[in-house]
Amino acid sequence: MDLYKVDDHYVLTADLPGVDPGSIDVSVDNGTLTLSAQRSTRSDDSVEWLSSERFYGSYRRQLTLGEGIDSAGISASYENGVLSVTIPMAERAKPRRISISHSDTVQAIEK
Repeated sequence: MDLYKVDDHYVLTADLPGVDPGSIDVSVDNGTLTLSAQRSTRSDDSVEWLSSERFYGSYRRQLTLGEGIDSAGISASYENGVLSVTIPMAERAKPRRISISHSDTVQAIEK
């Protein structure tokens, strides 16, 4: 899994090759992002295995999200065996420029 920040959002990528896209679940509950997926084993009994090194079973990863995350705006896609989750920052957490007010009139100082 990789996690990086781009402008005003974070991107999480997780390699899940061979996972059935229908088994992938991305959820947010009480500030915790949970990724889960399932890769099933082959059920062909007529196969004589010579080597079996691929992982089969459940995948689950949880991340605690900070308060500056817009959890309602989280989106996910799965393409070529890679799950990508976009996690936007909340408006209040985005960096912003503070404008400075000033008077355009110059007051003369009397002596």
